[in-house]
Amino acid sequence: MWEEADLLLQLALEEEDLESEKEVAILLDDLEKQAASFELECLFSGEFDANNAMLTIHAGAGGTEAQDWVGMLMRMYLRWAEEKKFNTEMLDYLPGDEAGVKSMTMMIKGHNAYGLLRSEMGIHRLVRISPFDASGRRHTSFASVFIFPEIDDTIEVDINEKDLRIDTYRASGAGGQHVNKTSSAIRITHLPTGIVVQCQNERSQHRNKDTAMKMLKARLYEREKEFQQEEHQKLSGDKKEIAWGSQIRSYVLQPYRMVKDHRTDFEMGNVDSVLNGNIDSFIKSYLLWQIRG
Repeated sequence: MWEEADLLLQLALEEEDLESEKEVAILLDDLEKQAASFELECLFSGEFDANNAMLTIHAGAGGTEAQDWVGMLMRMYLRWAEEKKFNTEMLDYLPGDEAGVKSMTMMIKGHNAYGLLRSEMGIHRLVRISPFDASGRRHTSFASVFIFPEIDDTIEVDINEKDLRIDTYRASGAGGQHVNKTSSAIRITHLPTGIVVQCQNERSQHRNKDTAMKMLKARLYEREKEFQQEEHQKLSGDKKEIAWGSQIRSYVLQPYRMVKDHRTDFEMGNVDSVLNGNIDSFIKSYLLWQIRG
């Protein structure tokens, strides 16, 4: 492609052909995107970086304001996945009391989905003038984002059936009459760890249970990996924060407009672009920061 662009540029300059110059600009833009993609590919070193990802978002304290923030984040990741041409599948969705979303889980399917999205794990903070406050006061909202790789059956995770409490319930939200009238949704609680997973996207209770078990398997595997990382840090004396569960990014709409990642110090002033799914720069800066650390 580079040779093609170079040859076309030479012809365009010789003949002063504006249309050919526009074609060169398009080719160079495509080359830049390919180069950025190859650069990111080199940053993936994790065992499951190439896998699909399960993304879960929970509202923090703050009622409707926090639930609206979850809805905004969900839209951001859906737009990002759409731009990447990744497929998405909603696994669990609990709507907010008045607006937004209390919690949701979706599968994002695509090459390196987990490797890209693991940078998003942690607490996301929003500062803005609340549209739900008649007095027009500034509010701070929090939402927790969890990212887990989809793990295939070749990875063994020991789960004792006696350690599970399995509950069925009627699905909430969209899903059609059948889903809402039958107790097809599944909630699984892993008693030793307190981890809770649930799935309601399928009409079949059996399929929901299979998906929920897959989610639990991923959560337990990630928990064990996190524990091993913490133990390694203790032994090596490494003080670098793992950042799971900590505040990682702030999205400020008032009194100024800025999105800042607190781990890498990378920031962008175009908040609207970020909330529309333009998060690749944050992902890349995190992956580079992780390697340098």
